[in-house]
Amino acid sequence: MRNGNAVLVIIAVMVCMMAAPCLAADVAKIGIVNIQKILLTSAAGKIAKAEINKKARAMESQLNEKKSEIQKLQETLERESLVMSKEKRDEKEREIRIRVNDIKSLKNKFEKDLKVLESRVVQKIQKEFEAIAQEMGKEQGYLLIITNPVVIYAPNSIDITDELIQKYDAVFSKKGGSFDF
Repeated sequence: MRNGNAVLVIIAVMVCMMAAPCLAADVAKIGIVNIQKILLTSAAGKIAKAEINKKARAMESQLNEKKSEIQKLQETLERESLVMSKEKRDEKEREIRIRVNDIKSLKNKFEKDLKVLESRVVQKIQKEFEAIAQEMGKEQGYLLIITNPVVIYAPNSIDITDELIQKYDAVFSKKGGSFDF
């Protein structure tokens, strides 16, 4: 019986010795960042969004001017079509079709330009906040910082987005608080 107890004690001591390094290991510090939230709520994101919207409104206004010119041409054509020669009427209709196609091309160009601008802005903001996140990770001892779209579940306690936004806004304001396009 004594030998059996001794063996159990030895096994228990060995298990404790094997488990000790696991218990003494540092807890892995992991952070999660919500990129969309950074783009929408950071100072740089808000300024960039306002500038993009301003450019979009200017483009839309330009398109509306061209549409009103076409509408005036169509009204003129309708009024004068009875007194115009067939050649003159065909010429005006052709001019209207050309302008309509020009507007479609211009609209497509504007949409493409806006997408390129948005992409550049997102890449610039992402590059800047990633540098800040790397610095923050080193300073605060994070093992891993990942972005939110990859994560299926994570407790809110490891979300460092707000802290990162504060640091990013501080860096952004030191740079003058303006966004270069």
